[in-house]
Amino acid sequence: MDERTMRDRMLAGEPYIADETVAADNRRAMTLAEAYNRTSVAQPKRRREILTGLFAAIGEGTEIRPPLFVDYGYRTTVGARTFANFGLVILDVAPVVIGDDVQIGPNVQLLTATHPLEPGPRREKWESAEPITIGDNVWLGGGVIVCPGVTIGPDTVVGAGSVVTKDLPAGVLAVGVPARVVRELT
Repeated sequence: MDERTMRDRMLAGEPYIADETVAADNRRAMTLAEAYNRTSVAQPKRRREILTGLFAAIGEGTEIRPPLFVDYGYRTTVGARTFANFGLVILDVAPVVIGDDVQIGPNVQLLTATHPLEPGPRREKWESAEPITIGDNVWLGGGVIVCPGVTIGPDTVVGAGSVVTKDLPAGVLAVGVPARVVRELT
């Protein structure tokens, strides 16, 4: 019999059920996010302290405006000089890597979680996830949704309201639902 915990399965990128151990990790992240969301602009040191405790890594000069919502935190790495506007949602069941100098508009969602299409396993609460990678100097416009398993190449711009379902190459403008490359950026 497999003796690994559900957390072990989640961390390995395998299907899992959110048991008490996984739920405790989620509560920890939600508690830190709630504390962060109660801070003010006059508390930059406190904000930095909370983000350092929440994320796997956070680069120097990065600003994330509250409210921030995150599943686990320790699955997310944020690069240096990145800016995220109000309402960032990071469902980081799988790793989320956000590069340096990234600009994230308001109400952006980075969603790694997936669920079975079959009704039985979905009813039993099985889930899994696929990682998201956002390259350096990417701009995600307001309301962008990035779906599980997507990589966005460096220097790419994704227009407001777009839903990114597939990888985007470096140095392009992509818009729409689903997001499609409309031109290269020079």
